[in-house]
Amino acid sequence: MAGIPHDEYEPKSNFEKWLDSRLPIAGVIYSTLTIPTPKNLNWMWIWGSLLTLCLLLQIVTGIVLAMHYTPHVDLAFASIEHIMRDVNGGWAIRYLHMNGASLFFIAVYAHIFRGLYYGSYKAPREVTWIIGMLIYLLMMATGFLGYVLPWGQMSFWGATVITGLFGAIPGIGESLQSWLLGGPAVDNATLNRFFSLHYLLPFLIAGLVILHIWAFHTTGNNNPTGVEVRRGSKAEAEKDTVPFFPYYVIKDVFALAVILVIFFILVGFMPNYLGHPDNYIPANPLVTPAHIVPEWYYLPFYAILRAFTADVWAVQLVSFLTGGIVDAKFFGVAAMFGAIFVMVLAPWLDTSSIRSGRYRPSFKWWFWLLGIDFVVLMWCGAMPAEGIYGVIALIGASYWFAYFLIILPLLGVLEKPLPVPETIEEDFDSHYPPKVEPAE
Repeated sequence: MAGIPHDEYEPKSNFEKWLDSRLPIAGVIYSTLTIPTPKNLNWMWIWGSLLTLCLLLQIVTGIVLAMHYTPHVDLAFASIEHIMRDVNGGWAIRYLHMNGASLFFIAVYAHIFRGLYYGSYKAPREVTWIIGMLIYLLMMATGFLGYVLPWGQMSFWGATVITGLFGAIPGIGESLQSWLLGGPAVDNATLNRFFSLHYLLPFLIAGLVILHIWAFHTTGNNNPTGVEVRRGSKAEAEKDTVPFFPYYVIKDVFALAVILVIFFILVGFMPNYLGHPDNYIPANPLVTPAHIVPEWYYLPFYAILRAFTADVWAVQLVSFLTGGIVDAKFFGVAAMFGAIFVMVLAPWLDTSSIRSGRYRPSFKWWFWLLGIDFVVLMWCGAMPAEGIYGVIALIGASYWFAYFLIILPLLGVLEKPLPVPETIEEDFDSHYPPKVEPAE
């Protein structure tokens, strides 16, 4: 698909011409800043800029922390204390990095749910969506690896539980688990591997982010109406768009300033609010915590993992049909990863011809129920896997899969959508009517 017509970069000075003929970096920057952007974007389009800032923050603070961290089971916990107490500004760097991960996931969940509501995954943006989901998976892996590095009680036992899930895979599970651990159990080899991967993966994420940005610069941004920018001519495109700079840069900077004020209040006054107190106890393989809880951003999928026990009829049926190869543990692992995979398939599961949820009355109810379901699953993941919590988690997990695999395809057939504006300009003018000059 051809890009949206816009001004091309023209080097003026001799140096600019010389550089542009050899390395057109100035042209790439100019094209990025001046890309025509739909002029009806709302505040839910700020999360991409925040995610870029979060990635930069995590890489910079992570490099500084790596200079003082020691990836050894006998020294890791003490090296964290050394960073906190002896390194100049070490406490601030560590708290920025630790809470920066939470800010990163808050932004990515807002970004994903924004995309699900406004249909940003629909054609021609399927590849952009898939790259985004790959980034999310790498973020989850990076966050887990980083959570192990302080080598506190929750770090050690969290690593033991999560790596144990790979052992549930029939046939290759034990070999895969041993390779991941570097031995038969979580130990020094595990910590070394996790540290190396935790340092490497953010740079891989950065590469995918560049690819992600390139992908949506090719197709153009989605917008709240889901209507495409007119591409017939530059004049028509300008009726639907404004340059990204200065309009959306200023808007994003304002939003970032507000969010960062809240973030720095958290870092300065409640830095351990989102952490677990057991992780301030050195790891002890002989003492198991009463309740092993991962970081908050894993809790919905952790709840799905634990929801499918041997008592669930679906687990019993699959186990019977596979001759016992698929047990409750493997079923839970498959469900956890399947909950993410169904999001990847959203471009093909959503059969509606209308892109934006703004014009889909029935879809709105089911979507907001999905959002509530996500929060409920998060709550269940933080609770013990017993009693009523297991029942609620199973209901929540069932709705999650039903939304993507049943409700979303059926809504495209059964739902009667509202009228959609023909152009972005029409939608913009309905919210911000053009001023009419009085007649002289």
